[in-house]
Amino acid sequence: MHSVKVLGSGCANCERLAALAGQALNELGRTEQVEKVTDYAAIAALGVMATPALVVDDNVVLAGRIPALGVLKDALAERLTTPS
Repeated sequence: MHSVKVLGSGCANCERLAALAGQALNELGRTEQVEKVTDYAAIAALGVMATPALVVDDNVVLAGRIPALGVLKDALAERLTTPS
């Protein structure tokens, strides 16, 4: 199973990205759960300087923005087709 994380302080934008990621995963028929990471040291360790950010298997997919649902689904589908 893949790891899907939303990084950020827990602000409204972070919550919105987490909800969109969950919706995208659901629409893709995936069972992964979205983990929220608010620890600044963990966020910095991944090299993220702008939040919210989406990380799949410790690889930053996007940072500093909330994409449209279709864009998010495409990005997740691309990264979740490879074995974990």
